[in-house]
Amino acid sequence: MKKILVVEDSSTMRLFIKMFLRSLHDVSITEATDGLDGLEKLGKESFDLVITDVNMPRLDGLQLIEKIRGKMGLKMPIIILTTRGEKENVDRGILLGANNYVTKPIVGPTLTNLVMDYI
Repeated sequence: MKKILVVEDSSTMRLFIKMFLRSLHDVSITEATDGLDGLEKLGKESFDLVITDVNMPRLDGLQLIEKIRGKMGLKMPIIILTTRGEKENVDRGILLGANNYVTKPIVGPTLTNLVMDYI
């Protein structure tokens, strides 16, 4: 079973992501409501993929990636899924260690195909 951590402060967006990823077989999805919640979950169990937003309270997605790659030294793929499409955010996300940077809105089949590329 592949495990995906979805770090997103919008409950609607988390529901959307889960709805489309349910079509994937042998996939378990864990939700985190912000970067700190995501870090806590990453400290308790391992994941095969992280999908994170950028704009979140307490700890944003870029800070989360920095901690995942730096302090925690984790190597799983990370997909940024956000409304922030400015070039400096994209460049910083990739520089910090994200494997892909996708701007919202995204359609379900596109998200599913992207996730399948990493798991």
